[in-house]
Amino acid sequence: MIVRLSLQNPDTVEQLWSLQHAAYRLEAEAMGLRDVPPLPETFESIRNSDEDFYGVLSADGELLGAIVTAPADTAANTLEITRLMIHPDHLRKGIGASLLKHVIDHHPEIRTFAVTAGTHNEPAVSLYRKFGFMPGESVKSIPGAGLTVFRFHRT
Repeated sequence: MIVRLSLQNPDTVEQLWSLQHAAYRLEAEAMGLRDVPPLPETFESIRNSDEDFYGVLSADGELLGAIVTAPADTAANTLEITRLMIHPDHLRKGIGASLLKHVIDHHPEIRTFAVTAGTHNEPAVSLYRKFGFMPGESVKSIPGAGLTVFRFHRT
């Protein structure tokens, strides 16, 4: 079941921080990076975020995956997915697809969804393309790491 995550709950914030670090290490490997750049977020910056966090929890409350969206750009009718993170022990179980579907389904007013992924991160690229996201502009984040912005336009 997908739930909106409360950033006022310290355990939730700690699980988000840990999940992000575990998932980001895999992302860096998928992008062919040897060293993982440090993530700038802290417990406090996550707790004070104005983004919306949704997650899949196990029966005992373990965070298995999360999706994060920035506040919608109502003028452009666009919602940015800033993070989609799955715990490495729970990959290939449909969690990412469920989270992505949840965000799209729960925002019928939004016409365009955008997400940035590692250009060579095949699992992520495959997931976004499966949902109809099309590659757009390329972005350089750090040397050797190409990123692509993918967009889904609802008709």
